[in-house]
Amino acid sequence: MNTPTFRRLLPLALFAAAWPVLAAGSDVVGENLLWLAIIILAARLFAPVAQRVGFPAVLGELLLGVVLGNLALLGVHYFDTIAKDPIIMFMAELGVIILLLQIGLETRLGDLVSVGVRASMVGAVGIAVPFALGAFVVGPLLLPGLDFNAYLFLGATLSATSVGITGRVFRDLGKLKMPEAQIVLGAAVIDDVLGLVILAVVSSLVQAGTVSVVEVLMIVAKAVLFLGGSIIIGRAIAPRLLAWASRLDSSHSMLFSLVLVAGLFMAWLAHAVGLAPIIGAFAAGLLFEPIFLKEFETPKLVQDIEQLLPATVDTEKQQEIRAVLARHTSHQHEHMIEPIGYFFVPVFFVLTGMQVDLTALADPKVVMVALGITMAAVVGKLASGFVAGKGKNPWLVGWGMVPRGEVGLIFAMVGKQLGVMSEAMFSVIVIMVILTTLLTPPILTVLLRRHKA
Repeated sequence: MNTPTFRRLLPLALFAAAWPVLAAGSDVVGENLLWLAIIILAARLFAPVAQRVGFPAVLGELLLGVVLGNLALLGVHYFDTIAKDPIIMFMAELGVIILLLQIGLETRLGDLVSVGVRASMVGAVGIAVPFALGAFVVGPLLLPGLDFNAYLFLGATLSATSVGITGRVFRDLGKLKMPEAQIVLGAAVIDDVLGLVILAVVSSLVQAGTVSVVEVLMIVAKAVLFLGGSIIIGRAIAPRLLAWASRLDSSHSMLFSLVLVAGLFMAWLAHAVGLAPIIGAFAAGLLFEPIFLKEFETPKLVQDIEQLLPATVDTEKQQEIRAVLARHTSHQHEHMIEPIGYFFVPVFFVLTGMQVDLTALADPKVVMVALGITMAAVVGKLASGFVAGKGKNPWLVGWGMVPRGEVGLIFAMVGKQLGVMSEAMFSVIVIMVILTTLLTPPILTVLLRRHKA
């Protein structure tokens, strides 16, 4: 057997060898370890397949999740409990936190500030239009006879945005620096804050029948104080803290630990004040600028290559090499976090795909209503792209805001727990989340390629 063929068949052989263990089951710890091994290996196999046909790796991971989550339809029930396992769910949550930390590290605060006004407008329209469409138009039209609170929850669900999916697409394609990506990231953070306000208001209406103005103002104040305070205070103390830490230990391990600890701490702090942990992780990434890292050691590979470059001769090619080395030096903290992302991030996207229940597609009436709701969800977010400003691609911005992902599912679950949403309405929302989540990566990829051309 030749080597290329052997390499292709090896993963299948390993999976076949492990199948008796899968069928037999194991203890909780053993099963979790095996689940993680399968998810990470399969994600690494699915991701290149998606990339080879021209789509980002995240689409492969999402589709893998859809497959694993619906194997019961083929009589394979081993994975039925994985999506609800608390350990795996925690690791998935950690995955999206790491992803937003990475995106924050690769985003420059100055670039984000420069699009602040436009991002605010996009975020506001991206909340208001979908909410109005869901609560007052398509909800009563397609799902007549329901309590008005159900329509309010539908509107709240349509207003959500999953920054993790869009951010991953931009990152996979190396487009995080473009203005449209910065607008989407800023708007998504604003959407998270406004979405929490809407969710709190709607939940209060359902539970108490009234809305406390003080409660709403408290949520807004907490969000503003957290985001503004963490960035202002963090940027003030970050250079001093990094300089002090480098005097203790200027190695890569210290820098890696500081970046990771900052991400986890800020995620915890955001959660502690009632915000989404991903907002804290993103804010933490913004605190680390390359200029703050000059006290830490230059990567060993960079040192070795620099020794080979003669100091007396400075050709054009050597200037290009030095520019590449400088880029690797200034971005070493980003490169350090990547291996952690390779482990945790696929778990999040696979589990997001596993939330997709294909049996919901069995009822044609539910599917038709879901398609109508999905059209409203897409149109509502696309409208936000047209306030991005002159010279910006409105379709890129609009589609960047489209995916609901795990955020939409969380909103729907709250409504279901409060007894507002029926099973049929919940199925409709799940289908909407599926479609917006799966459609965005390929469409955004096509738009980015056309934009480049």
